[in-house]
Amino acid sequence: MTDSPRVEELKRRVQRDPASIAFAALAEEFRKLGMFGEAIETCRAGLQRHPAYISARVTLGRALVEVGEFDEASIELEQALRNAPENLAAIRALADIHRRRAELPEKFEHYEPPPAEQRIAVSTAAVEPSASAQLPTAVQSSDVAVDPEFPALVELEAFLVAIERARRDVDYLAVR
Repeated sequence: MTDSPRVEELKRRVQRDPASIAFAALAEEFRKLGMFGEAIETCRAGLQRHPAYISARVTLGRALVEVGEFDEASIELEQALRNAPENLAAIRALADIHRRRAELPEKFEHYEPPPAEQRIAVSTAAVEPSASAQLPTAVQSSDVAVDPEFPALVELEAFLVAIERARRDVDYLAVR
């Protein structure tokens, strides 16, 4: 048993109605608590009834990454991306798999990130909220050190920083 009232409530909901999609929220709570085995088991059971539930598939993939099952995780995450190509959690989890495996595209094999003092300093004012479709070009920072061979990496780093800040803001608002 966990000490989390949210987990206990979700467990009760899933037990009352095994066909409920609450399994996905329960699995995500397990994953956040580091209970990866429980998250994997819960997702697999729920996905048997709801195979098209993308967020559950992403949770399964992310939990599999945490236990080192990279091949299985890739399969789950790629399936999620076939149905929802914009799913940032799946994209980031796949990137994490590549990072953990030290698989970089050949183009970036010899890439050395700039020293910390030259890295992007993106403030919340640096990214225009209304320009989400143009995020990489919306970055307006004079602190950006652009290596002429890798300008896309600089834009990608700025984009990921903005996503991470937005995620934290959403998490903060959800708690309140």
